[in-house]
Amino acid sequence: MIAKRLLVSLIILFIVSVLVFVATLLLPGDPAQAILGQQATPERLAALREQMNLNDPVFVRYFTWLGGLFTGNLGYSAATGGPVTALLADRIQSSLVLMGLAALISIPVGIIVGTFSALKRGRAFDNATTGVSLVLASLPEFVIGIGLVALFSTSVFKILPSVTMAPPGEAVWNYPVQLVLPTITLALVVTPYIVRMMRATMLEVLDSGFVEMARLKGVPERQVVLRHAVPHALAPVAQVIAIQLAWMAGGVVVIEFLFRYPGIGQALVDAVANRDVQVVQALSILIAAAYIVVNLLADLVGIFTNPKLRTEKAA
Repeated sequence: MIAKRLLVSLIILFIVSVLVFVATLLLPGDPAQAILGQQATPERLAALREQMNLNDPVFVRYFTWLGGLFTGNLGYSAATGGPVTALLADRIQSSLVLMGLAALISIPVGIIVGTFSALKRGRAFDNATTGVSLVLASLPEFVIGIGLVALFSTSVFKILPSVTMAPPGEAVWNYPVQLVLPTITLALVVTPYIVRMMRATMLEVLDSGFVEMARLKGVPERQVVLRHAVPHALAPVAQVIAIQLAWMAGGVVVIEFLFRYPGIGQALVDAVANRDVQVVQALSILIAAAYIVVNLLADLVGIFTNPKLRTEKAA
């Protein structure tokens, strides 16, 4: 079963690589002309086209690019002239920091709020939590981000910067106050799904027979919740968490663009604007690979933590 999942993931990644390559081919204009400008001589244009392999057949260019992915050779940035791997190294670190901070907030908060919501079923806390999580889940990430900027940066409190202004070459985590709004925005997008899943699974577990048996034996309610209910509810929630982490790989693009955060999302937007094809291809396949790998891990978590699912798969 795991081998089948791996094979499906590899096929999807191959299809995505074809789509990414074809999509970059459809970008309007001549990449060499865009790099050198309108004043470039025909000789310089011809030399750059040869350097970028633009004169080769399309399928040769595709397999050359695909081979470079396996060897770590992502080509050279048309905007900077340097290797794409060097350009993206700092951006990837910045995005991982942002996603890691958001995960550190959203996962425990989602589990705790979802658990209390289930324990307070039908009461004011449960109703408020359900309403807020539904509203947040229905809002796009850029709407949440703009709302936070309006609240904390422009017209109400004015206590947090609305954009990231770390000097070039410096790590963004050296300016922690600039991380606050992007992190909270990403966390608010992810947390409602964890809350709702945790609440639903906790309600199911609290109504189960073994929890009722523990209560009949006189086990204190705190131990019933912490030792019996929560551990059994975490297994299905782990799969939802993994899926939300996969979503972060793509959803972070919009948030980074909104806050001018120097991560892979901002780099992708800049590369598209500059017609930096090599960077666009590298970032697109990187984001797709991260999404596919984390989804694969989510599937594996679901299989290993759900005995019923393991039995069905084995049959």
